[in-house]
Amino acid sequence: MNKKKKPFLGMPAPLGYVPGLGRGATGFTTRSDIGPARDANDPVDDRHAPPGKRTVGDQMKKNQAADDDDEDLNDTNYDEFNGYAGSLFSSGPYEKDDEEADAIYAALDKRMDERRKERREQREKEEIEKYRMERPKIQQQFSDLKRKLAEVTEEEWLSIPEVGDARNKRQRNPRYEKLTPVPDSFFAKHLQTGENHTSVDPRQTQFGGLNTPYPGGLNTPYPGGMTPGLMTPGTGELDMRKIGQARNTLMDMRLSQVSDSVSGQTVVDPKGYLTDLNSMIPTHGGDINDIKKARLLLKSVRETNPHHPPAWIASARLEEVTGKLQVARNLIMKGTEMCPKSEDVWLEAARLQPGDTAKAVVAQAVRHLPQSVRIYIRAAELETDIRAKKRVLRKALEHVPNSVRLWKAAVELEEPEDARIMLSRAVECCPTSVELWLALARLETYENARKVLNKARENIPTDRHIWITAAKLEEANGNTQMVEKIIDRAITSLRANGVEINREQWIQDAEECDRAGSVATCQAVMRAVIGIGIEEEDRKHTWMEDADSCVAHNALECARAIYAYALQVFPSKKSVWLRAAYFEKNHGTRESLEALLQRAVAHCPKAEVLWLMGAKSKWLAGDVPAARSILALAFQANPNSEEIWLAAVKLESENNEYERARRLLAKARSSAPTARVFMKSVKLEWVLGNITAAQELCEEALRHYEDFPKLWMMKGQIEEQGELMEKAREAYNQGLKKCPHSTPLWLLLSRLEEKIGQLTRARAILEKSRLKNPKNPGLWLESVRLEYRAGLKNIANTLMAKALQECPNSGILWSEAVFLEARPQRKTKSVDALKKCEHDPHVLLAVAKLFWSERKITKAREWFHRTVKIDSDLGDAWAFFYKFELQHGTEEQQEEVRKRCENAEPRHGELWCAVSKDITNWQRKIGEILVLVAARIKNTF
Repeated sequence: MNKKKKPFLGMPAPLGYVPGLGRGATGFTTRSDIGPARDANDPVDDRHAPPGKRTVGDQMKKNQAADDDDEDLNDTNYDEFNGYAGSLFSSGPYEKDDEEADAIYAALDKRMDERRKERREQREKEEIEKYRMERPKIQQQFSDLKRKLAEVTEEEWLSIPEVGDARNKRQRNPRYEKLTPVPDSFFAKHLQTGENHTSVDPRQTQFGGLNTPYPGGLNTPYPGGMTPGLMTPGTGELDMRKIGQARNTLMDMRLSQVSDSVSGQTVVDPKGYLTDLNSMIPTHGGDINDIKKARLLLKSVRETNPHHPPAWIASARLEEVTGKLQVARNLIMKGTEMCPKSEDVWLEAARLQPGDTAKAVVAQAVRHLPQSVRIYIRAAELETDIRAKKRVLRKALEHVPNSVRLWKAAVELEEPEDARIMLSRAVECCPTSVELWLALARLETYENARKVLNKARENIPTDRHIWITAAKLEEANGNTQMVEKIIDRAITSLRANGVEINREQWIQDAEECDRAGSVATCQAVMRAVIGIGIEEEDRKHTWMEDADSCVAHNALECARAIYAYALQVFPSKKSVWLRAAYFEKNHGTRESLEALLQRAVAHCPKAEVLWLMGAKSKWLAGDVPAARSILALAFQANPNSEEIWLAAVKLESENNEYERARRLLAKARSSAPTARVFMKSVKLEWVLGNITAAQELCEEALRHYEDFPKLWMMKGQIEEQGELMEKAREAYNQGLKKCPHSTPLWLLLSRLEEKIGQLTRARAILEKSRLKNPKNPGLWLESVRLEYRAGLKNIANTLMAKALQECPNSGILWSEAVFLEARPQRKTKSVDALKKCEHDPHVLLAVAKLFWSERKITKAREWFHRTVKIDSDLGDAWAFFYKFELQHGTEEQQEEVRKRCENAEPRHGELWCAVSKDITNWQRKIGEILVLVAARIKNTF
């Protein structure tokens, strides 16, 4: 038996073995092998299949899509040049060398694309333009007709016939349903159809019963009875007159109920009536079905968990919102029974109940929750009498003596003496409350306050407010030398107790001290904390930012302390001295400014601007000799300084010391000859009327500084003043050869030609200037104005469009463009201008003028404020602002604008410079120039 047993029996079949394959007996598949046929909507075997794969049909679609993704390598899909439509190797792995090859091909494609990019874009642009020309938009087709609408007169417009009604007759004349009142006869007729007769027909008596063909018919056994109704006794007709009378009587009774029997006027209160109506209408904004659903849900919550307070509160508030206040009260009271230890439920119940009932609810709440501070506070709020409030709060403090909130509420109701006694008890019960300690210290005398604060420091060693209050207390009592010690000890003590010194918090405390008037404390705090936590290289930058922040918060003493500390650390930094000087100039007194400048020039003797500020301060105060002495010291420190020479000349000329000014200028020309010194020399002689001397000096200056355009301008203007137009033109032309990029020289020459009447030459000069100085908004503006002054508005508009293309971010061009437009289009243009030049003062000024022209006074004033804030050096803005206030403002507003202008000392602006640089106004002050410029403005924009 064992010999006959095959060796492979009981062993697993080899891999890939198919039974019967060797003898050709290959198997076949039956339905039992693959399972029963399934419908496309049948679910798959996987119960957790994701959406889109849960039916047999979804799986089949997925398999079909996967088959579609395979490459189509059919001959029909092969091209001799491109090969197969897809990639033959898309199914293979994507390796690093494939990625590098793709990057190289992409770079080549990009390079080839860039080579043809300009040509392609140009071709596309031409195609688009050609397409637009062949198929213009409807808007463009009618643009010429729209333009002609401007020429249509009012009579022609009114004579245009109305558009006819294209609807058919039935649509034009719809037949509406007609409702006709039913006549009284209709009622009468139908009323009689149902009545019984009270008399027998004569034919019935004749035939002895009913009128039938058979003799011996039955007679009606019962006589009919009359139907009662609104009938007259004899006729049986409906009496409509009586119905009308009854109706009138009823209406009269109703009216008499709501009318005044004396005057006949109604006594119904309309407001009260509307209030009643509002109380009847639910005030919720939701759907009624949502309310029912919410009510059902909350009921379910209450029943499943009746001891859950939020469920009762939410239910009560739902009923309150839907207008059912009594139901809400009943619910919340039931909630207090179910949740007697819930503070929120009791407070909600007290809120929903009216006054006296609320007190009873709160009393009940106190019995259940004797330690609840919020309930005691609510009880005090419900009391109207002060004594009752005090009684409630004192009772509360018996039960909860360690509540700071209760102590504060109780102390606020007391007089100062009683409050002091209560606070002394409060700090015993709540020794960790800083507020209570500080409040007690404020009410005590100086000696007792010191003791209180010392106790407070012992109980709360980590709070900085106690130390700062102690410093303020010492300062208020004149012990300023103690303030510094207290603040230093505070920093040391707090660090010892592990408190981190937060620089920002201390600076805020210092600002509060400044606002409270405690200057010494504020400065001591600043000195103590200003250097904490700052890197050495960031000190100057950070301190300057801190000073600016303090000025912005109006904490001037804090800023002064920061500058003082910074100057101690950086005594030789000119920028710090300058910022401190400007701070004193804007926010301090003249004495403080001069004292600071004296220290500044001692530390920075080479800083000319500090010397000049000191001299100017003395001069404005009327102390000319002191100003001279400061400038003399400045000369010693800065020999041959142009700024100091010119400041000395200005000081003498402004004080009518013309000979001294001449001598100073002569000395300056010999020792420190500069173009500006020569220019000031020429101007001095010119304004004093010495034209010959001025011309000689000008010639001498031009020999040395022929590339200084202001000298050529002055030469031309002197000739122009003497009506020597040819010489003036020659001077300007010579100047332009030397200084071809000087815009004012081009403008002067153009205006000279325009003044003579040579408009064509002026135009040519401006075109030449624009070629030599491209993208120059000043030259474009003059070209536009030249055409506008000549009456050629269309050319002016065309030039303005070109100018804005070349200089799209020029504020002066946009501001001019706004007022070149017709009034209806100005607002749109101003919006475009603001988009392009949001922070340009000329554009802001144009918007302010636009509001002014539309009589929007408040908005105009707001935009004028913005303009002078963004650029206080623009004199034109101040002049327009002042003119505006002269017309629409009060005297105080006018004076405010004038003072702000004098402080700002503007130097620029087209109208401003035309007045301030006029030699007849050379000695005028800023305020006088402001009045003159405002007088020249005519608001015809």
